[in-house]
Formats: sequence, C-alpha cells, structure tokens
Amino acid sequence: MRTLYLDYNATTPIAPTVQEAMHPFLAEHYGNPSSHHALGRACQEAMEDARGQIASLIGADADELIFTSGGTESNNMALKGVALGPVGNKKGHLVISAFEHPAIVEPARYLERIGFRISTVPCTAEGIIDPESVADAIESDTVLVSIMHANNEIGTIQPIREIAGVCHERNVLVHTDAAQSVGKIAAKVDELDVDLMSIAGHKLYAPKGIGALYVRQGVALEPVLHGAGHEEGMRAGTENVPYIVGLGRAAAMAQRGLDELADRMETLRDRLEASLMDRITKKLVRNGAIWSCLPNTLSMSFPNVSGHKLLSRIPELCASTGAACHSGPGTISTTLSAIGVSAEQAQGTVRLSVGWFTSEEEVDRAAECLVGAWESLQ
Repeated sequence: MRTLYLDYNATTPIAPTVQEAMHPFLAEHYGNPSSHHALGRACQEAMEDARGQIASLIGADADELIFTSGGTESNNMALKGVALGPVGNKKGHLVISAFEHPAIVEPARYLERIGFRISTVPCTAEGIIDPESVADAIESDTVLVSIMHANNEIGTIQPIREIAGVCHERNVLVHTDAAQSVGKIAAKVDELDVDLMSIAGHKLYAPKGIGALYVRQGVALEPVLHGAGHEEGMRAGTENVPYIVGLGRAAAMAQRGLDELADRMETLRDRLEASLMDRITKKLVRNGAIWSCLPNTLSMSFPNVSGHKLLSRIPELCASTGAACHSGPGTISTTLSAIGVSAEQAQGTVRLSVGWFTSEEEVDRAAECLVGAWESLQ
C-alpha cells in the first residue's frame, strides 16, 4: 500500500538537498561554533551563512535573526520577551486573534496568570481578521499584538500589513507567527511591516527542532533562556549547527522557486478540490476565504460523516481533521469555532495540504479514496 501524504501543514519531509547540506555537520564538522579553533570556526561560518540565507528569504538583516528550537519557542520568545522586557515592564495588555496556534494562546495565558491582560479579536466567517477589530482592541497600555500570517487549518492569509499599520499608529509592537506561510508565499518583514516574526523549520522541508525568530533592530526582548551569551545573548545554549545549516538550505531553495512552487501547489490543490466537488455535490463545503488562502491548503467539510471515520477508511492517506497539534476525535477546533462552523459541519471537516513533492497522481488517487470512503459511509 503506497502512502498518500497530504498533510504538509502538519510537517514536511526533509528535502534531499537539505539532508545533503546537513550531513557534513553530523560527521566531520562537529566543532562547537563558539570555539576558536578550525573545527569551531567552520561551524560558525556555516551557521552565519545559513543565517544570511534565511534573512534573504524574509528580507531581513542577518543580525535580526535568532535561532530557536522551532516555532513554539520563537512564539514564546516573542510574547514573553516583549511582555517581560523593558516595554512590558511586567504589566500591561496583549492582543491575539481567536484562532491562534496553541503556541501563541498558551504563552498568552501564562502572561495572563502573572498579571497581564489579554484581548482576543474575532475573525469573519471567511477566517479573516479585520484590522479595525484589532484597532478597537488596543488599549493605552497594549505592548504587543500577535496575529498569525496564515491559518494552519483553513489556510487563510491575514492582512498583516494593515494590522501593523493600525498598531504602529498607536506605538504598539506587532508579531506574526509565520510558520505556515514562510516558503509558501512571500513573507517579507518590511512588506508586512512587522517587528517580530516566527519561523518553523519543519514546515519548510528542514528538520523538526529548528526555527528562528526575526526581531527588528531596536526591539528589546527579555531572553526566555538564560545562560551563556549565544545568539547575541538572546538564546543561551550551544547552537544546533546541523539543523541550522538545514534550515538555511531549505530557505535558499524556497527563495529560488517560491513563485513556481506556489503556482504548482495551487494547481494541485484546485485539482483536488474540483475532483471532490464533481463527485460529492451534496453540501460539500470549502472552509475559509478562497480569495486569500495559502496555495497548498484545502479545508473541506464532508456531509453526513465524521472526518475521523472517513480517514480511518483510508489508511494509506495521511491527512488530518484539523491541526495536527489538536485534532482529537469529538472536538471542534478553535479555528472552525472561530469562523462559526456548525458542530455537524465541523465533525465532517478534513484538512488536505499538498507540498513540493506531491504529484498529480497522488492528488487523483486521494480524491478517489475520499469519495469512495464517503460513499461507503452513506
């Protein structure tokens, strides 16, 4: 049984060229990048080359990037770093959206427990945050607004530049969780006008366990990890050189082929949607704004079935009923609740996400399997 992998929003395979770039740093180049001998210098140079590759992808300066263990740490560093640093001064107010990833929601809840106030702004039924709702939520002591760039379940792309505009008019810092967008669509920090941006390597064909946080020059953070002065004192701990090199290579690949890869994924995504719509016309619903969506993401609600039961009939198909981090049976995801999806529609929702290595054959086979499983459950 050949696996059909349509869960690229959960994680991506490590690209072969990324593996090749990493291999020397898992074998002969094993020095500590803080050491001044030849092995250490080789690792330091490779790490800085990777920093430059990632910075180029997002339009940043290399010294504005802090390497982390992934998107969750980057998000924690952004929220806690601002709130507990000179701007927050251990009190104040933060704004997040109604469908943020748990890696934003839980740090916000922690800050709330120690005395900060949190406001949550709603989204439209299409899954878009209105910049005016963000403006209305800002208070006199708001220190940070954090809104994801693209939703991980329905793929909707948020108007981050417009949101940043209303925040900066009020001298409020802006962070965006760009784990799902970097490498799929343009995510340039100056075009988005953000002060902080999180990147997750395993969404970008690099390994799990590596990520980065962009911090605009002049933005002061309190470090989350204290220790030696790694990463300009912002992230203590000996750097994970092989994985950093892998993330750098993945970023360089994404930058070279961004438009072409996006067009190809969109074609495959639309082919899959058309195949399903042609065969299941009765109340099959696509969730989220079609006009502002990641090119690879398709959230479909199948009528009269449970998404979990549907996928259980297709063991060869790797897909999910929501975000991989919170897609347990019997629960309605935060995102689907935020856009007002009914319990019945939410129950039948499946997220399908294509990627760099998806083929037309896989998309067609997946459509056949989904239709067959749906018909068998009627």
